[in-house]
Amino acid sequence: MKRQLHITADGSTTIHLPEWNENYHSKHGAIQEALHVFIKMGLSLFYDSKKVSILEVGFGTGLNAYLTLLNTQSKSIPIHYEGVEAFPVSLNEIECCNFPEQLKETRDTFEKLHRTEWEKVTSITPAFTLRKRQQFFDEINDINKFDLIYFDAFGPRVQPELWSAKQFQKMFDALKQNGVLVTYSAKGSVRRTLQEVGFTVERLPGPPGKREMLRAKKT
Repeated sequence: MKRQLHITADGSTTIHLPEWNENYHSKHGAIQEALHVFIKMGLSLFYDSKKVSILEVGFGTGLNAYLTLLNTQSKSIPIHYEGVEAFPVSLNEIECCNFPEQLKETRDTFEKLHRTEWEKVTSITPAFTLRKRQQFFDEINDINKFDLIYFDAFGPRVQPELWSAKQFQKMFDALKQNGVLVTYSAKGSVRRTLQEVGFTVERLPGPPGKREMLRAKKT
């Protein structure tokens, strides 16, 4: 499928899929969206934890993993991060992503996230380990393993099967008790499906360009 690099409203890059008219990140600001949805509304709940295990559904450009690493460096929280992606972004495309420059960081750490071997647990920093998993989302079968899930799949409009009760049951099972799932979506159908499989769901203020988002807890 053809992919194009676009600049979003905050100056950071996203990958656009013309065939689906879908973006990897919000056109209103890739970095702004990721910081709001996944860091502020998700990761920040665990800043007092002794360690955090995170699953990302849709590793994509690695932006969420990169921001997670940057936002926990000064807190010395050990992070184990697993990112699932069926169709990895190429290194050529990654070299065109400007996230480090927009965040006034060097490119070393960002590129290290992408140059690590798939399926292998790798220490990116002493406090951040990464395992990239090349698999389809319906192949996820983890049980009681993660504190936090970043659900960053393509939207229900283009891939409704990824937002089904079957998929969210897998997410529920993968979380530890009191684990949290955050997603940019605020669709009523998504909220009801999360509730159907057992999540307690709350609507939260959304990132730029979106009125709301969802946060779900396994209680």
